[in-house]
Amino acid sequence: MIQIVKRSDPSKSQDLLTRLLAVLCALVCASLLMAALGYNPFKVFGNIFIGSTGTVHRIRETINKTIPLATLSLGVAVAFKMKFWNIGAEGQFYMGAMAAAWVAFNFNRLPMIIMLPFMFCAAMLFGGLWALIPAFLKSKFKTSEILVTLMLNYVAVKWITYLQYGPWKDPKAAGFAKMPKFVSAAVLPKVFGIHIGWIIVLVLTILVHIMLNKTKFGYQISVIGESEYTARYAGISVTKITLIAVIIGGGLCGVAGFMQASAIERSLTDQLSAGLGFTSVITAWLARLSAPAIVVVSFLFASLLQGSAYIQTAMQIPSAVAEVLQGIILFFVLGSEFFLNYKLVMHKKEKEAA
Repeated sequence: MIQIVKRSDPSKSQDLLTRLLAVLCALVCASLLMAALGYNPFKVFGNIFIGSTGTVHRIRETINKTIPLATLSLGVAVAFKMKFWNIGAEGQFYMGAMAAAWVAFNFNRLPMIIMLPFMFCAAMLFGGLWALIPAFLKSKFKTSEILVTLMLNYVAVKWITYLQYGPWKDPKAAGFAKMPKFVSAAVLPKVFGIHIGWIIVLVLTILVHIMLNKTKFGYQISVIGESEYTARYAGISVTKITLIAVIIGGGLCGVAGFMQASAIERSLTDQLSAGLGFTSVITAWLARLSAPAIVVVSFLFASLLQGSAYIQTAMQIPSAVAEVLQGIILFFVLGSEFFLNYKLVMHKKEKEAA
């Protein structure tokens, strides 16, 4: 018989070794797939590396993908730390971007020094309020936050689509369904050739790390994540802490939307996120909800995304194959979580007495 047994907490060396083994197995399986399809796996992986870090421009593009992904992952991690399964980062991202765009469209005469903080605060507020909806419903009616946050993603995207084709459609766009471009004061400036969002991400990472690990509020979030009954017995207001934490997490996702709309698109569109809201769930989990690790994992995953886009043009590899390649790597890395928490024990079946 094979029995699944819960492991004790693995050491850091065991954790690292298991994850490295998972990555190695993923690369071997991905190589076999590439070879079966007629591609040289060494050339494919070499081009992925070149496509993400081969030139200064490609490094900048990789960092541009890392910025929103890391910010979204930080927002997701705050809720996940509390066992509130927020799958709605995509919707919170779009609502934050919408709020920032509203400020940019309606207060376009403000100077940059006032405009950008105004957009930042509006995005954080709307992202947090959008996340508050499932948190309130769960606390009041015991609804599933997974289902509610997931459905709200589609509501948010369709709302942006409505604005794009309706009230916010640019009258100067010659009939095309797109919104006006932001004024220069609403565009994030660049530092070392990359928009200032990379500095914002580093600051947010430090603040989230301190909040979760060095404050009473972070300790209360951890206790709620371990057991709500223990939290209540300790006198923690579970509902209050849950609502505040979810608002903070949703607000961070909204800030990601603001940075992407301001610095990259310089406008608002229903294709703004390219699915990064869903990807952030994976990166936050792979980083084990650690804020510093989230930045590293987000950069590595952004490199994979950027490199996969490059091999599609450089090697004429279909986009579906590139996505399968990403899926194999994710499958093995996420699968390693099982072996970190459980082990398989073999038991010999005893013969029945005659």
